[in-house]
Amino acid sequence: MDQLFQVDWNSIFVPTTSLVEIFIRGTLVYLLLFFVLRFLRRETGAIGIADLLVIVIIADAAQNAMAGEYKSVTEGAVLVATIAFWDYTLDWLGYRFPWIQRLLRAAPLPLIKNGRMLRRNMRQEMITEEELMSQLRQQGIENVSDVKKAYLEGDGRFSVILNEPKGNKAQNSKAKPG
Repeated sequence: MDQLFQVDWNSIFVPTTSLVEIFIRGTLVYLLLFFVLRFLRRETGAIGIADLLVIVIIADAAQNAMAGEYKSVTEGAVLVATIAFWDYTLDWLGYRFPWIQRLLRAAPLPLIKNGRMLRRNMRQEMITEEELMSQLRQQGIENVSDVKKAYLEGDGRFSVILNEPKGNKAQNSKAKPG
């Protein structure tokens, strides 16, 4: 019964691994995973089951490389702080330096141009016609022919620019002075 209330405060807060080593391990694994995921997968607007599974498996596989054999709360806190540090730092660097932002976030990818699906770009991102049509329907668009341009943005969202209605062009040209 005495064991239930004994706490080894030393093992909870005193690190068994160098905090610098934990920072270096966290840094290397975070940056490696960031760039592997950045260049192998475009972010999608919604996370599917397969995407979630990949993230969980990668996290489990990377855990030992990041953490080594740490046992204290302090070591875990340093590792979490390291990951948060790099997440913030990369966002800050991307904001301050546009060329870094281009490395961190994918450029918009055209999927529709002048009412025609760009199948090569769709194939590149493994987007089926049905997935693209689903995205259009969610924005209230029934026909691809109504779309002037549609893009898969770097953050995984779809943006759509509609064709001008034919009646508006005539009205706009009549309304212009002289």
